[in-house]
Amino acid sequence: MNNRHPSSFLFDVVIAGAGPVGLLLACELRLAGVSVRVLEQAENPHLALKKLPFGMRGLTLPTIEAFYRRGLLDALTAARREAKPAGQVRRQAGHFAGIPFDYDRIDSSKWAYRLPSPADSNMAAEMERIETALADRAQAIGVEVRRGVRLEAFAQSADWVTIQAGDQSFEGRWLVGCDGGRSMVRKAGGFSFVGTDPEFTGYSVQVDLADPEKLKLGRQLTPTGMYFQTQPGHFGMVEFDGGASHRAGPITLAHVQAVLRRISQTDVTLTALHVATSWTDRAQQATEYRRGRVLLAGDAAHIHSPLGGQGLNLGLGDAMNLGWKLAATIRGDAPDGLLDSYFTERHPIGERVLAWSRAQVSIMRPGPHARAMEAIIRDLIATRDGATYFADRVWNASMRYDLGGGHTLAGGSAPDFEWTDGTRLAALLADGRGLLIDFDHRAALRSIARRWGDRVKYVEGDVKDRLGLTALLVRPDGIVAWACEGEANLEDAIEAGSRWFAVRDSR
Repeated sequence: MNNRHPSSFLFDVVIAGAGPVGLLLACELRLAGVSVRVLEQAENPHLALKKLPFGMRGLTLPTIEAFYRRGLLDALTAARREAKPAGQVRRQAGHFAGIPFDYDRIDSSKWAYRLPSPADSNMAAEMERIETALADRAQAIGVEVRRGVRLEAFAQSADWVTIQAGDQSFEGRWLVGCDGGRSMVRKAGGFSFVGTDPEFTGYSVQVDLADPEKLKLGRQLTPTGMYFQTQPGHFGMVEFDGGASHRAGPITLAHVQAVLRRISQTDVTLTALHVATSWTDRAQQATEYRRGRVLLAGDAAHIHSPLGGQGLNLGLGDAMNLGWKLAATIRGDAPDGLLDSYFTERHPIGERVLAWSRAQVSIMRPGPHARAMEAIIRDLIATRDGATYFADRVWNASMRYDLGGGHTLAGGSAPDFEWTDGTRLAALLADGRGLLIDFDHRAALRSIARRWGDRVKYVEGDVKDRLGLTALLVRPDGIVAWACEGEANLEDAIEAGSRWFAVRDSR
């Protein structure tokens, strides 16, 4: 680093945004030993929209596994136990555009490489609780989080990024924008953001009703839109106005009442407005996730309708994928192309979620064509195959990166093997290192693991169910890089591992 101002301070990574994505990424980077500063414009993280009922988010299987593997799941499952007393049966497992599917119709045998574990089913958690758990972990491991500080500008060189935040200028080796759908980092960094324009304005509101009997509970499709009343006075609403009302001005009691009357086609009267926010189904994605030393993750990289709660999970998946790769790049032990694989792996996942979001909007439109399609979806989702398909997509149970062939499990999530001493695979991933697992105790595989130094742990021993496997290599994010049944092809193991872990310097 030449010509640095003597008063500046260099961080390995500066992250814009202290939401769940920014905080998880910061934890992943710090776990790998790099220095991190997080900048957050908001001073107070405790907002009404992050609390119940509006702050509840469904978590997909990859997200739950990520929290589980990093020891963050206990606080979230404790909240679920508090909210769901013992003996209570919940049949609804998820929905597509509000059309529910049930647990008892799902064929879990489809997911042959999943083993029973604390992370083997979907769950929901309060946004505030998720952020609190991540913020507590970040603080405990040495992440610097600065709230009430806005990133004003930045400029990058070949070696660092100079950042202006408030009245302070400092430098970081890398800058990551986790600053939401209106990302300053994305805009100032010159990233292209392409996709489809909105068809509706959506609202989440909490109001007092003078005449609550005029509006039904649950999801109600009407000739002009849709409203969903979870409990009296708590509404989600969609009006197909092309997104014209989103951020057009303050959301007033009169405006909410007018929208609700148009959608419900009643003369309902509101007496108070407590919480209100708007959103749209705009679906856009960055055409690249990296420009030089600036990267994007979460809503900064892709936005879409919040229908089905896919956005949070998509962003957290970005953080898990990027963290260990960026850390290896900073440490200097990343093989060629490792950081580029962040985009090649995550961009297709984002495209898939955006398409899923658009499909939901298409059957919510007013009119006979959408109602006809909705009826077909209802019939399909009520079948065993249909419910299993929708569960797979909503839970992201079969998420797999294209690693270019090999075993069926390659590119997918590692099963949560349980060794005979009670150790689980998730616990072995807690420190953020890769694993070379050898069920047959072969000296040759132990020797291969030494190629990558302390970045890969060699693990052997007997497990309760090996699923027909004899060996596998697991990346730090829990993704299987290589697996085999029967006699291991050592050259394949070396080739796969060298794609993700640089060979240790033997000097």
